[in-house]
Amino acid sequence: MKKIRFLGIIPARGGSKGIPRKNIKMLAGKPLIAWSIAAAQESKLLDRFVVSTEDAEITAVARKYGAEVLDRPKGLASDTASTLSVLQHILGIIDAENIVLLQPTSPVREKGLIDKCIRQFKKTKVDNLATGYICKLMAYGSYTKRRQELKGFFYDDGNVYVAKSSLVKKGTLFGKKVGRVYISREQNFEIDDEFDFWLNEQILTRYKKKMAKKK
Repeated sequence: MKKIRFLGIIPARGGSKGIPRKNIKMLAGKPLIAWSIAAAQESKLLDRFVVSTEDAEITAVARKYGAEVLDRPKGLASDTASTLSVLQHILGIIDAENIVLLQPTSPVREKGLIDKCIRQFKKTKVDNLATGYICKLMAYGSYTKRRQELKGFFYDDGNVYVAKSSLVKKGTLFGKKVGRVYISREQNFEIDDEFDFWLNEQILTRYKKKMAKKK
């Protein structure tokens, strides 16, 4: 059996509260989760990828779009269940050196983004890395400088995470050496509410038109 160096994981539970049935709601022509499945399929460096869910309808949609599905225990699909516990469950079934977390709530990924992250992970020999951007948001009244003078901080946007499986098994996603991958603003938006959903649809619709012109 081929050794799994990089295992892609798409976690998708059925009990979304902000947007009911969010992971399979139609977005720019296909279910939300299908965008992450397509990104994983496009990757040349993922050795395998799975969708983790407890939901029968999500399972059917994921398989329709060509994904392998791993059944998740109901106890790991509650509002209080952590992503870390889900990853630990998967690694208890599939042996992999590293995990690549692809959250379906971040559907906008430029072609090659996943492989770009994996290459940087390997090149820099970090323990874990994430995509993101420099955030300069501050609590009102906590600063007096102009925004241009603020240094800001790296904010992980939820799009792609890569981490050594050994960290996950120990109960953490962070090691001593942390990597960062800066990506375009269009790819930074997660979906938590209806406005986020609308915004991502506008971005993806524009991307589809751009790709159609290139053909």
